[in-house]
Amino acid sequence: MLLRNRLLSLNLTSFLSPPSPLPKSASFLFSFNKTIAHSTHKRPESKPDVSASRAAKQPMSERARFAKTVLFVPPGVDPEDVTDEMILPGSNIVVGPYAGHSQIKEVEFVKSSGRAKDCPKDDRPEFAILGRSNVGKSSLINALVRKKEVALTSKKPGKTQLINHFLVNKSWYIVDLPGYGFARASDAARTDWSSFTKGYFLNRDTLVAVLLLIDASVPPQRIDLDCANWLGRNNIPMTFVFTKCDKLKASKGKRPDENIRDFQELIRENYKQHPAWIMTSSVTGLGRDELLLHLSQLRNYWDQ
Repeated sequence: MLLRNRLLSLNLTSFLSPPSPLPKSASFLFSFNKTIAHSTHKRPESKPDVSASRAAKQPMSERARFAKTVLFVPPGVDPEDVTDEMILPGSNIVVGPYAGHSQIKEVEFVKSSGRAKDCPKDDRPEFAILGRSNVGKSSLINALVRKKEVALTSKKPGKTQLINHFLVNKSWYIVDLPGYGFARASDAARTDWSSFTKGYFLNRDTLVAVLLLIDASVPPQRIDLDCANWLGRNNIPMTFVFTKCDKLKASKGKRPDENIRDFQELIRENYKQHPAWIMTSSVTGLGRDELLLHLSQLRNYWDQ
């Protein structure tokens, strides 16, 4: 079952100084509307929409308005019930009742596939990690599983040109996809990436969400926006994972938080909806536990 995004209007506020009235813990948040729904594939039995009935009976509170316009509100959470403590640090993600066990105790490499149809054929949920080839995909995977040998890093952009499946706790997959936009690859290799990677996205029923990695240490890149645009047009759920957020002071140019804000502003120009987002660093471990918790609630909801 795929998680789907509902189209809602997008509003952006300052990263450091949101307008009032907002909860104090929101000082690091961007403002945008976000909810998620699920497709009819493997759809669970329908239940009464408590939030909708409540909204029909009484005006929306300021807290609920904030939750619906700023936060990623997961399934099982009524915007009226969101509290400051439910928001994961360095993100817009609310923790809901589907959040569960998020520790990684075991991980094993399963296979590399040159074609989407050759990927593992089972019903385990999976999260695809996607981004420019020098964004730090392998470093993030290594940080998540805490095993340096799992996804070997390389100084040559574009080295990974296969779909790599890693089985976590024998229950779900991390999928390392080829980096896009690598400068040293031939035109033929770039065409192959576009063909088989897009085929994976469009035909993989077990895909829960895409983790779209964005390098926060550099200004917004057109190729990242184009990738997000393609995923959005095809209704593929995604979470923006901002990498390299440990560089608090920029030697030149802007700080990561400023680059993130600029990226969000560009997203607002073209999108009525906005995915969840989180700040990470494979160097300091920033966001690791929070990202795993986020994945657990998406996974547990998908697996109903």
